[in-house]
Amino acid sequence: MLIRLSTLSCLNAGRSHSIKIDSSSFEWVGEFKCLGKSLTNQNSIQEEIKSRLKSGSACYHSVQNLLSSSMLSKNLQIEIYGTIILPADWYGCETRSLTLREKLRMRVSENRVLRRIFGPKRDEVTGEWRYLRNEELSDLYSTPNIVRVIKSRRVRWARHVARMEKRRGVYRTFMGNPEGKRPLGRAGRRWVDNIEMDLREMVCGRRGLYRAGS
Repeated sequence: MLIRLSTLSCLNAGRSHSIKIDSSSFEWVGEFKCLGKSLTNQNSIQEEIKSRLKSGSACYHSVQNLLSSSMLSKNLQIEIYGTIILPADWYGCETRSLTLREKLRMRVSENRVLRRIFGPKRDEVTGEWRYLRNEELSDLYSTPNIVRVIKSRRVRWARHVARMEKRRGVYRTFMGNPEGKRPLGRAGRRWVDNIEMDLREMVCGRRGLYRAGS
């Protein structure tokens, strides 16, 4: 059963704005941080992505010497990446609705780290050293890339929310139908739209595996 969030109302008193949910009143602001995440009144994630990549970059610079050290194996360096850098990049990714631009930025950030780990490659024709191409990095890095990991974690969170009790605030927000009209123009991609796309990709991927194995 869908729960309409009819108890949510905006109270305007001069220049002050607040949101009232049941008996609780909250100040209306343009942006604030909650549990380390940046939330905006326009539901924009650009600043959040910048903040996440900045944190991941700081972690990268703190261990970059280890990632290029000949004393450590590639597997250990990949473990360092997955333990120290990746969690900073994907923190809170379960609630993000990524566009193609954000996906590209995440992949660029990951490929920078992988190029540090696997190093340059000598060209067989010219004999000169060059950076590894994205396709070569994908072949060397057998672990699913950061975008696929985010999709997997997002679907897992959706299943968790669907199993919640109906009185839970997260479930009510997910299943609710807020009143009001959205602004004119093309609607942005919703979180649930991403979930549906992720599920379709997972089903197509499994079918491809079945065909290959048949």
